[in-house]
Amino acid sequence: MLLSLPVQMCIGLVVGVIVGAFVSADVGTTWFKPLGDLFIRLIRMVVVPLVFATLVAGAAGITDISKLGRVAVKILLCYLITTAIAVAFGLGIAEIINPGLGLDLSTSGAVAKVVKAPSIVETFLNFVPINPVEAMAKGSMLQIIVFAIFFGCCLAGLGERGKPLLKIFELTGDVMIRLTNVVMYYAPIGVFGLISYTVSKHGLAVLLPLGKLILASFIATALFCIIVYGFLVKFVIRMPIKTFLKGIFEPWLVAFTTCSSAAALALNLRASRQLGASKAIATFSIPLGNTINMNGTAIYMGVCAVFAAEIFGMNLSPTDMVTIVLMGVMAAIGTAGVPGAGLIMTTLVFTQVGIPLEAVALIAGIDRILDMIRTSINVVGDAASALVVSRLEGELGTDPLSEDEML
Repeated sequence: MLLSLPVQMCIGLVVGVIVGAFVSADVGTTWFKPLGDLFIRLIRMVVVPLVFATLVAGAAGITDISKLGRVAVKILLCYLITTAIAVAFGLGIAEIINPGLGLDLSTSGAVAKVVKAPSIVETFLNFVPINPVEAMAKGSMLQIIVFAIFFGCCLAGLGERGKPLLKIFELTGDVMIRLTNVVMYYAPIGVFGLISYTVSKHGLAVLLPLGKLILASFIATALFCIIVYGFLVKFVIRMPIKTFLKGIFEPWLVAFTTCSSAAALALNLRASRQLGASKAIATFSIPLGNTINMNGTAIYMGVCAVFAAEIFGMNLSPTDMVTIVLMGVMAAIGTAGVPGAGLIMTTLVFTQVGIPLEAVALIAGIDRILDMIRTSINVVGDAASALVVSRLEGELGTDPLSEDEML
């Protein structure tokens, strides 16, 4: 009897930790890192066409334009509200645990790349691609999403004349999901390569001086999931929490081990459909959430901001806290669903409240561990939001998963 994919990935994770603990960083870099890099490249190969095709099909599949607008508003409100709460959770728990107090970590020679924070106007202008083909070539997901939604809405406006083209995008999405499923056969090996390289490079020693930061991030994330997602699942979606957790385990595991929400996109789409999200809402919200719904990243930014401020003896004022929440929401929206992107975006938050960017170089040492925590929660949030909106629209459980979607 063949083991299921989640079991195989768990085995790859455990074996990777064991092997990584006994080999040198050079061996990990030479022999194991390429195995993980290949998996990430395979996933990134399918992400752009998958997101574009499914978003166009999702937007065009909602033929009632007023319904499309209503669904889009509900999804965006769900994303923005939960992301703002997530940043607040990160700040609050970090203020209680004080992860940076009592640590004597030298920042001499620590250098972080400066990322200039764009203005609000520039941020929104950058949502719109000048050349959609160029945006696809560069993998600029926000611009791809905006173009896909506009394209899908206009396709829906064609009515019956647009049905043949809509069918093409639906089939393209099905093909890309099947291709992603083929790629996932390699996932256990890719997970082994990623984890063994990470452990061989950093070892367990790197966790000790920054253990309070990891603990604060984990506790904030766990409490956010229990309180916020628990409330949504129990009282809004009205689904047994055990059923929800079992349903999203596979995409959660993929995101946790690969640190890439893009890697879990196709699996998360299928998991959301199996849990009862309608096809129109799931194919619209899951690809959208993959780029702009980053609750785990938002928690991480709140925790890291407090940690960095404490390292440098800074007191964050209430105004700074509000600024961090607002910038955390904006930075989370702009964070790509690829490994390590959240670390770069923290510089935007730090810059706004005057935290020295040398702190980013300190956090970078354990960012892989933090990335595993935040990325896995990003994926859970995408699925929860799709189910919430499906429930609010009265469509939860009304559109069963078809055999074609199971391929």
